[in-house]
Amino acid sequence: MKDKASYIRKRIKTWDHDFFDLDFSFVGSKTLVLLIHGLEGSSDSKYMASNVNHLKKEGLDTVCFNLRGCSGEDNLLLSTYHSGKTEDVDFVIKYLLKNYEYKNIIIVGFSLGGNLTLKYIGEQGENISPIVKGGIAVSVPIDIGSAEIEMDKLKNKLFMEMFFKTMKNKLLEKAFKFPEYKLDQSKLFKATKFKHLEHLYTVPVFGFKSPEDYWKKASSKPYLLNINKPTLLINAKDDSFLSRECYPYEEAEISKYFFFEETKFGGHVGFMTSFKPIENTWLEYRIDRFIKENIQLDI
Repeated sequence: MKDKASYIRKRIKTWDHDFFDLDFSFVGSKTLVLLIHGLEGSSDSKYMASNVNHLKKEGLDTVCFNLRGCSGEDNLLLSTYHSGKTEDVDFVIKYLLKNYEYKNIIIVGFSLGGNLTLKYIGEQGENISPIVKGGIAVSVPIDIGSAEIEMDKLKNKLFMEMFFKTMKNKLLEKAFKFPEYKLDQSKLFKATKFKHLEHLYTVPVFGFKSPEDYWKKASSKPYLLNINKPTLLINAKDDSFLSRECYPYEEAEISKYFFFEETKFGGHVGFMTSFKPIENTWLEYRIDRFIKENIQLDI
């Protein structure tokens, strides 16, 4: 099936006594595509699996990076992941460079994973490994503060309820495992906005001063002009999660390496071309085309 993929899982230990689960799909390529999922996603997310299967057909190896606590098993620490936690991406890239002999690595991220992709490539700038040849980011809230205002609107109520169900359960589990984490459960049950969860978890656990401090430091938008590898951002005009600030026309105009593509339709990581699942491959083909046309791969 298009939305299922077969993986070989590799668990790696982190510098801070945690683990990452990496799900590989090998075809014997010299190019590896690292895919990073969105909020509360995993390698099993449909958009991840469909892109893995497509890239596999095109002869490329892939590895899905399951962010902390997202691989089906809770991670070992109180801290998990957030939109700007690029030290985790850096660790995985360095692990791949050290343990595999790929000539090319391309990073593809979706939503939160797309923010990590753009921020990482921009942060690294001239220091990025020459093996990392470029990136593609899809449906990305590159300006987190303004995007959260959109997410809090009534139009996204069902999506928010879906996210909050899993996120609240995870926070309750963390509070049980780590008694020193004084979670205010009454506030958790009443939480209806990401900002509420940031006050309860992201800010105290990751050491931010406030949700606003987190938005500023985690957003990828300030790093776009530092990107010096061919990198594409695709955001749909009808994405209900994105604010006006998440469509960086000016940055793309100025930059030699950063490309921005706005589609009329696509929603949030949707980009359907028809109601027949087998035909819904616009995004997969677009990612593949950008790699072939814009990214110089070593053979």
